[in-house]
Amino acid sequence: MINDSGERPAANEPLASEKITIDRKVFFLDLKENSRGRFLKITEDVGGRRDTIMLPSAAFRDFADALDRLIDLEGRL
Repeated sequence: MINDSGERPAANEPLASEKITIDRKVFFLDLKENSRGRFLKITEDVGGRRDTIMLPSAAFRDFADALDRLIDLEGRL
């Protein structure tokens, strides 16, 4: 896979990354790839304490759809 700079990332490096800072929390979203396929690694950092989930690429659309529904519902509350 080639990243936005046109180069192939090194082994174990993300294919792409995003960082979101909200108050005292930082969220890292890393698109990665291994022998089983692509996945999204989502890490929350709160004062040095980290929690991580891995989301396989096959679940991206379902995850995004569920998140859209929750965002819509929250906006109507």
